[in-house]
Amino acid sequence: MRTIRSRKHTAALGAVTAVLALALTACGGGDETGTKSAGSADNAASAAASTDAGQSSDATKATGTSKADSTAQNTGATKTGAGTSKTSTSKGGSTASGNTSDSYAYKHPCKSSDLSVRVYPREGSATQQVIEVNNTGANSCGLSYFPQVSLGASKASDHSGDITPAVPGGLGGAPAYPVKPKTAAIAVIDLNPSGGNGLTWINEMNVLADGDHMPNADTQNFELGPDVKVRDPKLGLYRGTVADAVSSMKSAGKS
Repeated sequence: MRTIRSRKHTAALGAVTAVLALALTACGGGDETGTKSAGSADNAASAAASTDAGQSSDATKATGTSKADSTAQNTGATKTGAGTSKTSTSKGGSTASGNTSDSYAYKHPCKSSDLSVRVYPREGSATQQVIEVNNTGANSCGLSYFPQVSLGASKASDHSGDITPAVPGGLGGAPAYPVKPKTAAIAVIDLNPSGGNGLTWINEMNVLADGDHMPNADTQNFELGPDVKVRDPKLGLYRGTVADAVSSMKSAGKS
């Protein structure tokens, strides 16, 4: 009887021990598997987050650099354009305006290269010619009170016999006649004030815009035509209009 009980007791202890061993094994295996699984998941998530953060940072840096470079380039281009625009406007204004004062003209005689001379019949008169001297330069300049004019034959080899017109007397005042840029000085000559018979061999008018400062080589020649009769010609001073130039011409020959 004791032997049977002892065997039963031993068997029962063995069964309990086996159960405990299985339980411990199951618990240990579950913990190891779970820990490894969680660790893998955490590591993967951590790595993914790290990668995303790095990419985001890189993207931010790239974007920031691009924007900064773009802004700097745009700002530089705008400043350069504005500077160029201001410089261009300033130079154009200075060149276009020039010096247009009379005081400047008194000290700077006109140059032939800055003048354009025209001669044409005065409308409404058969004997009068208009001498128009245009200032094509950028600055005002000064002319003598009247042009230097002589009347002769275009084919003559000797011009010592050319006719010179009478001019107004009692001249004085300003040192020169000022001509502003893009304006004209006008003088009128009457080839035959009386309208009577006159010299018929004269067919050319020789004009030097400024007889006080220009050389004779700058004289220009203008054809008068075949039917011109010259007798006691009169020449007026430079004026701003044809009408004023006619009035000045009529006073020529009077002291």
